[in-house]
Amino acid sequence: MLCVAALTCAGVRVLNAADTAGEAFFESKIRPLLVARCYKCHSGDKTKGKLALDTRTGWQNGGISGPAILPGNPKESLLIQVVRPTNIRGLLMPPKDQGDKLSDADVANLIQWIAMGAPDPREVAAPQKRSGMTLEEGRKHWAFQPIARPTPPVVKHRAWPRSPIDQFVLAQLETNGLPPAADSDRHPWLRRVTFDITGLPPTPEEIAAFVGDPTPQAHERVVDRLIASPAFGEKWARHWLDIVGYADEIGVANTVPAIHAWRYRDYVIRAFNTDKPFDQFIREQVAGDLLPASSIDQHRDAIIATGFLLLGEIHIVEADKLQQRADVVDHQIQKIGTAFLGQTLGCVRCHDHKFDPITVGDYYGLAGIFNSSESVYVTGRGVWSSILATDLPESPTHRAERELALRAHSKNVARLKQEHAQLEKELAEVNKQLAAPATKTGAAEPSAISTPPAADPKARKAELEKKLADLTNHLRHLDYIEPKSTPVYAIREAAAPADAHIHVRGNARAPGAAVPRGFIRVMDPAPWPKFSTTASGRIELANWLVRADHPLPARVTANRIWQKFFGEGLVRSLDYYGARGERPSHPELLDWLAGEFIRNGWSQKKLIRQITLSRAYQMSSTQNLAAAARDPDNRLLARMPPRRLDAEAIRDAVLAVSGDLLSGGNGPALALHFFENVGGLDPKNPNPVSYALKKFPEDQLRRRAIYLPVIRSGAQPGPAEVRNLFDFVAPTEMTSHRPSTTVATQALFLMNSEFIRTQAGKLADWALKQDAADDDVRLAKLYLRTLNRPATQTEQDSARQFLNATEKPSASQRRDAWAAYCHALLSSNEFLFRL
Repeated sequence: MLCVAALTCAGVRVLNAADTAGEAFFESKIRPLLVARCYKCHSGDKTKGKLALDTRTGWQNGGISGPAILPGNPKESLLIQVVRPTNIRGLLMPPKDQGDKLSDADVANLIQWIAMGAPDPREVAAPQKRSGMTLEEGRKHWAFQPIARPTPPVVKHRAWPRSPIDQFVLAQLETNGLPPAADSDRHPWLRRVTFDITGLPPTPEEIAAFVGDPTPQAHERVVDRLIASPAFGEKWARHWLDIVGYADEIGVANTVPAIHAWRYRDYVIRAFNTDKPFDQFIREQVAGDLLPASSIDQHRDAIIATGFLLLGEIHIVEADKLQQRADVVDHQIQKIGTAFLGQTLGCVRCHDHKFDPITVGDYYGLAGIFNSSESVYVTGRGVWSSILATDLPESPTHRAERELALRAHSKNVARLKQEHAQLEKELAEVNKQLAAPATKTGAAEPSAISTPPAADPKARKAELEKKLADLTNHLRHLDYIEPKSTPVYAIREAAAPADAHIHVRGNARAPGAAVPRGFIRVMDPAPWPKFSTTASGRIELANWLVRADHPLPARVTANRIWQKFFGEGLVRSLDYYGARGERPSHPELLDWLAGEFIRNGWSQKKLIRQITLSRAYQMSSTQNLAAAARDPDNRLLARMPPRRLDAEAIRDAVLAVSGDLLSGGNGPALALHFFENVGGLDPKNPNPVSYALKKFPEDQLRRRAIYLPVIRSGAQPGPAEVRNLFDFVAPTEMTSHRPSTTVATQALFLMNSEFIRTQAGKLADWALKQDAADDDVRLAKLYLRTLNRPATQTEQDSARQFLNATEKPSASQRRDAWAAYCHALLSSNEFLFRL
């Protein structure tokens, strides 16, 4: 064949016959046309829409609407679309003030040139400057470099490190002339590691076992026990749900219940407790519905996992469904960027990233993948939409459980229907009474009805109509909660997958050129797979994310895990690794952790075990004045930073020490089986079904916070109110880092909350029931239970003085004194912090 690629040899460009003909066509037909009709607005410093047509690089990079030319594809090329008067964009070039439109011959020449592959010999020494990094510059950025495998450094104080982690930390300290803090005592270390891994305090029995274990394996036994606990998943799943923007509500309008969201929450808890490999965790959340499965349970979990793409701030009340679809896709792209890549991708919807080498073309390459998937549907109630739900496959066991529940439900429905029919019969008889002709005395003629005439038929009619209306609503409610299937929120493939068109300035009704489906070029120099015309490409995206040579997902995840133990990430901008993000304080340590994560099968538990058994994690939190002066932010990790517990841990710890905490709690968070919690059931209502959490199941008040409802549209309700005060992340956000504020309302809540006061009373009852009559023994047990350490002599003396302030107190006065003291302990800084 004559048409072979141009070669570059010894700096000389060698052209074949096809190249020569193409470039001759460009020079004779295209360059003069561009100069005459396009350069006035698209050359030099004048580049309207940031599109330069005076260089080959200019049209390759494109402007705010993306690449202007797709070589070999004139139909989809933006340049051809805008020079035709009939183009669907409604934008004609050149503009009217620049003279007549292009002639048919000019347009035909442009089409022929692009069909030839757009040969363009123009070389440019200095291409047009983009606002962010170029692709070449970006590939030199530290975050886009391949994960290295650094050798742990040699340190002077060789006896200190217990792991490679310690070598990396100590090397930085020694370089800066700082010593590490002394080892933590056993009591604060046990409280620290127990809260960090399970979100709960250690029990007095666990404290005694650890303090009394003199073997070198004592710390290992604790860590192994904690990561094997079901409480591990309940703690660590909450970290992931912050990134997802999880809530038990769809959107932020009309309090629309996300009645199946809890299945995703429980999936995440299971995934963490079973130590599902994180690469599989990613695959399932992006493309679980398309993955092969070896069992029904595995297939169910994989389908549930795709709720990751749907359970966020998706707006469901939008009249413009085309724009809504684009907004949903945008949300999904942003979630992929935040959760797995540590990148901000939302702005790239409208223009190239201002700082990073991520282009509009990259964005719409991803958009084609999610635009080829279905996420929402129109409900038929006004302008409302909802997120897709699908029925899970059932095993015989699942089916039997559901059918058992359905039989009980059906009996309840049958009872109410029978009552409804009886009321209708009575109403019909009352109506007959009211319709009967009056006698001379004014009374109605007797009728052959089975019941005696009502003393006041009108009043009885009103009463019956109200009862019938209430029963009708109750029947609608039962129909709403009928266990007829096992639905779950899940994405699915679109009927006709296709590449996406660029949306000019993010406007779905201003389409630009089509962009082939793909990923983000700066993160992967390898060739991408060919995308099928019959599939979305989500499997290809999932596999790309977890490629062993991908520079970001393992780095991002390892850094987040580190942050949960040390308060700050090695990269402090946890969700942003771009040009304006922070560089890692310990880059070699970060890559070592990321590499270990991958080498150990993407096991979070193994990485957590390595971190918590390091000597760096075992350091005391005591401040070193010299280190504080030289490194006030503790970036060099000269000590373990003390940290306040998060909102969930505060609530769960209060329940745990009072003895009121119930284990487990999976299942629906919204108590929709309570009729008073559900509204808008009338099918004629133009708005969707809504809920109001007026009533909570009694046992839910004692479950861990992760099982409580999460509301997107306002303050957290009822038993979850502690979230409103202690920096719970609003579920309208997607973030892996919660702030830690100190404000007066927190102290006021702890002093006045009915929840805290009630649990303090229960803790006091527990203390007073201890076998010993000696208050010193009671106080010793109370301190171990609440602060997880022995009470000091000073604390015992002051406690006795407070408890015995009243001479010969009554039983109720004594109980009140103990409750007040317990309340003070539960409100203390030491209870709210782990050191």
